[in-house]
Amino acid sequence: MSKMIFVNLAVADVPAATRFYEAIGFVKDERFSNDRGSGMTWSESIHVMLLDREFYATFTPKRIIDAKTESGVLLALSFDDRAAVDAITEAALAAGGRELHDPEDQGFMYSRAFEDLDGHGWGPFPMDMAAAQAAHAEGTAA
Repeated sequence: MSKMIFVNLAVADVPAATRFYEAIGFVKDERFSNDRGSGMTWSESIHVMLLDREFYATFTPKRIIDAKTESGVLLALSFDDRAAVDAITEAALAAGGRELHDPEDQGFMYSRAFEDLDGHGWGPFPMDMAAAQAAHAEGTAA
């Protein structure tokens, strides 16, 4: 079995969250979906589980944060180019998401940031690795 990641997110409304993630390019996997959660596929190795808050709570004894007012995780997705970053961000905004900051261009990396309907933050970006390594070596990269 190849290595995979399943990111679990607590959501208030599973159908609404599912529609949001479909709007930004995820595909619902019916094998891992029911009325309490939707399994959403980004790639063969990256999956997001949208779980209603009550069901999510069965996996942890900890208090579940309100991602609209607290940060628990920031998720980043790599893309091939700026156009793809702009496209997913614009799709997220059109589907009810909120942009978290203006676009940032560091030369070697371009990024945007948005949150989903429940406040979970996503940061799409493309990166020129050779330029990033050069900037790091020069001490100009963050």
